[in-house]
Amino acid sequence: MFANLNGWHAVIVIAIILLLFGAPKIPQLARSLGQSMRILKTEIRDDGSGAPSDTPVAAPAEERAAK
Repeated sequence: MFANLNGWHAVIVIAIILLLFGAPKIPQLARSLGQSMRILKTEIRDDGSGAPSDTPVAAPAEERAAK
């Protein structure tokens, strides 16, 4: 699929990304991508025993409705 791509294609793709998002937003996009990857890794490492201990558990619907 990517066999016909060369260096010029990468330059063109990077230029289009810079035009679409602008130079100031690129670090923000990279930071949010890194945070998303970190969250994904922790979720994958989770053994499935429920919510992690540092994540607050939402209150049941009855308690929220009573407030």
